[in-house]
Amino acid sequence: MVQTLWAWAKLGEITNMSLNFTQKQAVVSEVNELAAKAETTIAAEYIGLSVGQMTELRAKAREQGVSVRVVKNTLARRAFEGTEFECINESLKGPLLLVFSNEDPGAGARIVQDFSKENEKLVTRAIVLSGKLRPAEDLAILAKMPTLDGARAQFLSVLKAPQTNLVKVLAAPSGQFVRVLSAYATEQASA
Repeated sequence: MVQTLWAWAKLGEITNMSLNFTQKQAVVSEVNELAAKAETTIAAEYIGLSVGQMTELRAKAREQGVSVRVVKNTLARRAFEGTEFECINESLKGPLLLVFSNEDPGAGARIVQDFSKENEKLVTRAIVLSGKLRPAEDLAILAKMPTLDGARAQFLSVLKAPQTNLVKVLAAPSGQFVRVLSAYATEQASA
């Protein structure tokens, strides 16, 4: 445990075992700002992950525009007061990290799901989506949500399908007529 805390201190996560009042206010303010911008939040237990694994998780999250924070539960509860993520407060027990997805609600879930496949020690405990607390089992459902670009492409294909089918139906009789005339012309030429 001491080695883990020392490693976190080297990463700048823990500057002092006990934070002073100003530092606590800064943490609460930062988490509150993250929550205000976030679409979803995932609370996951990280006991047993090494510093290297946590660094890898954070790097993958940064690439996708997702924020990962390790915050004391009491500070996280204060930060979530008055936000749509307040419903997660009862689930904040034990050492947890918080994953905030800003633009793509499923981005954080995909990162946590992929990372937990390789590292079984990362265990999802709770999810908040649209102000509603979801069980950890819903992580797979959230991870399957399409990205914004994917959702737009699906929407456009749905809008485009009726017109495409209409053109095909309208073009079929004239296409058949042209093929009959072509066959007749070929038959006349060979006769």
